[in-house]
Amino acid sequence: MRRISLFLFIFCMVLSCTKVPITGRKQLNLLPESEMIGMSLTAYDEFLNENPPLSDGNQHTALIQEMGMRISESVETYMQDEGLQERIKGFQWEFNVVDDPTVNAWCMPGGKVVFYTGIIDIAQNNDQLAAVMGHEIAHAVARHGNERMSQGMATQLGVGALSVAMNENPTLTNQLFLQAAGVGSQIGMLKFSRNHESEADKMGLIFMAMAGYDPEEAVKFWERMSEVGGGG
Repeated sequence: MRRISLFLFIFCMVLSCTKVPITGRKQLNLLPESEMIGMSLTAYDEFLNENPPLSDGNQHTALIQEMGMRISESVETYMQDEGLQERIKGFQWEFNVVDDPTVNAWCMPGGKVVFYTGIIDIAQNNDQLAAVMGHEIAHAVARHGNERMSQGMATQLGVGALSVAMNENPTLTNQLFLQAAGVGSQIGMLKFSRNHESEADKMGLIFMAMAGYDPEEAVKFWERMSEVGGGG
């Protein structure tokens, strides 16, 4: 029985290994990305219901939406050129701003983005904000949330129980999803690993540069973030 379980475990590992665009790093994603995106849609709507976003006519919202569309288009162009369209299948880009002094921003699987006014106030120009946008979008494109949730569920439940938990333990599944996507009880305050942050930095620089923003401003922004104690 143990041999069968071990075989199934290894089989799942092999089938679930993919490569991250740009960096080429191998990663383990046990969950279908469609499931992650489905949970993202629900969680995003719940967040916006509890934290009403600024109106489309607001200057912050207009800026973030225009910037988000430019960078998301650069992502789509890159994926198409590299034959990786499947990587962003099901993405429905959406960009919102909430009036909150928290210095943060995040992007859920499927391209659901939220910026806080706190981080907008920290940026000294649009190029620095674009560095944040590229970085957060990169987390979603790299499927860091799926990777973290796969690791979390495998640790807590075992690989064989993943599908069961998805259907029979929605509370645990939702908690793990929010943690994996970087959205916790204090929304957006949970941090990705250093490896994930570094990878998002590299990918984000390429995406923002493709959209016409100055990647050199990214260094200045992250230095400024370090000074104020903000997280990525």
